[in-house]
Amino acid sequence: MSLTHRLVNRLRLRHWSLLSALGEVPTLNQASARINVTQPSATKMLADIEQAFDFALFERHARGMRVTPLGAEVVAYARQAQASLDRFMEGLDLKRRGGHGHLVFGAIMGAAPDLVARAVADIKRERPRLNVRILGETSDQIGILLERHEIELAVGRFSGPLEHNKFNFVSLTDEPLRAVARYGHPLARRRQLRLRDMVDWPWVLQTITSPARVLLEDEFARAGVSTPADMIECTSIFATLQLVQSSDAIAVLPESVVRDHVHARLLSSLALVVGRDLKAFGVLTRKDEQLSEVAAAFVGHLQRNVAMPATGATKPRKSGVLQRARKRTAIPSATSAR
Repeated sequence: MSLTHRLVNRLRLRHWSLLSALGEVPTLNQASARINVTQPSATKMLADIEQAFDFALFERHARGMRVTPLGAEVVAYARQAQASLDRFMEGLDLKRRGGHGHLVFGAIMGAAPDLVARAVADIKRERPRLNVRILGETSDQIGILLERHEIELAVGRFSGPLEHNKFNFVSLTDEPLRAVARYGHPLARRRQLRLRDMVDWPWVLQTITSPARVLLEDEFARAGVSTPADMIECTSIFATLQLVQSSDAIAVLPESVVRDHVHARLLSSLALVVGRDLKAFGVLTRKDEQLSEVAAAFVGHLQRNVAMPATGATKPRKSGVLQRARKRTAIPSATSAR
């Protein structure tokens, strides 16, 4: 293996940072403090570096270390590389402040087709070069991502009784649910349906940790029936739609997700009222953290789109949530997220 390949395989940025620090301070203890590692860790890192180069970079003395002639060249390169990386990151940050940057958030599947899609389109018109990533599909998924700092905000709802201790919540609107099956399904011809009539059919359900599944289980209990025995648990909306279209399975999904499929005669909406007690979804943010300017602007677009729904979109149920959202002027940013 060539020296270049050996270095690429064994050395990381932290190793080069240590070499750069050793070019500025005389002891390994001081260098380890500069890059925020312990001295034993720095000692091992230096041993790994010298083993990768296959020669000594420093001579050890009682009062510190002295760089060897070959080591001086390596240290000089490390300092140049560190300076180049610093300049690159500074330039990248300047570009971000100038309108580039990124927005990473989570969204439940019920919000994505309508509200989230319009808000993303709005902010991309303002900032065409903004990098947008949308993660997750259910409230429990995006709650985990938000807690891990993998996303900056989430469009969803609380999925556990203690999440209000970790997250702020500003409601947006309701998420009507519809029971659906493939087009031409025998149950689609029924004008009235009860859960008792449906439990013997196959079902595709969200995982038990999702709020919609918890609500559906409550409705099974109120109807005096057990959870369907023939069941597939699925967190992917796309997989759920494909499974329902290609089998006799039933699913309960957000109306915004199934609307186009029903209009295209890929799915049939079943005559079952479900999900009346599902709480409104909204914006979730971590407590005591300020949103970035980009994220705050995106939340503003979400709230404006709630107040001005798209032409032809299905109106939410009359729960009062939409009216309250229209009156809300604050967004979870530098002030309200605290």
